[in-house]
Amino acid sequence: MLKFAKTAALIVTAGLGVSATAQADVNEALANICTIVSADDKGELRKKMRSVQSDYRLKLHDYYTGISCNGQSLIRTAISNDAVEVGTLLVKKMPSRDLQEPEKDGKTLQAWINENGLQDHAVAQVLTDRL
Repeated sequence: MLKFAKTAALIVTAGLGVSATAQADVNEALANICTIVSADDKGELRKKMRSVQSDYRLKLHDYYTGISCNGQSLIRTAISNDAVEVGTLLVKKMPSRDLQEPEKDGKTLQAWINENGLQDHAVAQVLTDRL
C-alpha cells in the first residue's frame, strides 16, 4: 500500500510539473501580443494566433480574458491605440456572447466605448454590428 501511495504521489507531482511548464510556455508564446496589438500588425497577430492554436490547441476566447495590456483587454488596447485592423480582427474572432460579457472592471466593451465617447471609432462600429 505504501508503494502505491508513493507512486501515486510521484505521478501527481509529475503531472503538475508538466501543467505548470505548459502554462509557462503559453505565457511566453503570448508575451508580445500587446505590442502586436498596439502596432496594428494584423499579419503578425494572425501568425501568433495560429501558432498558439496549433501548439497549445487554444483559441482566442480561451486566453483573451487572461491577457491584460496596461490594465486593458486586447480590444480596448486596439481601440485606444487606433489599431483598426487588429481591433476588427479581434472582434470578428471572438464569440459574440464573450463580447457582451463584462470585463475585469465590470464594464462591457459597449459600455466602456460609450463611457469614453468612442462610438464613432471603426472598431466600435464593427462591435456594434456584431452584437
